[in-house]
Amino acid sequence: METVRTTYKGDYRTEAVHVQSSTQIITDAPLDNNGKGEAFSPTDLVATALCSCMLTIMDMTAQAQGFSLGPTTAKTTKIMASGPRRISQIIIEFDLSARSYSDKQRKTLEAAAHHCPVVKSIHPDIVVDVSFGYE
Repeated sequence: METVRTTYKGDYRTEAVHVQSSTQIITDAPLDNNGKGEAFSPTDLVATALCSCMLTIMDMTAQAQGFSLGPTTAKTTKIMASGPRRISQIIIEFDLSARSYSDKQRKTLEAAAHHCPVVKSIHPDIVVDVSFGYE
């Protein structure tokens, strides 16, 4: 079954429609690669997918363990390399300071993040640097 239908709109821009929900995502090439930088770039979406997947799996795992992931934010930084142009590093900084977690809960959340399907799908040459802030 088709998951996403993507249309090239010209000027280095695409429109992707999630078939099941009709949600749309626009991508644009970044400024440093001849684009307008007016939307997520495809490589931004890779980094975003990693962070979103980690958060989702963290909460699923927490729920299975009898607690929930409290209000959590994350900063995601994508670093590009050249020759060939590619993602070389993704840095994710989770801020979990909105509530308290026991040491066991912290270990559970961190292990869950490192076992999400997206992190398991990223090429091993990409450095994934994840930090968890509880204070």
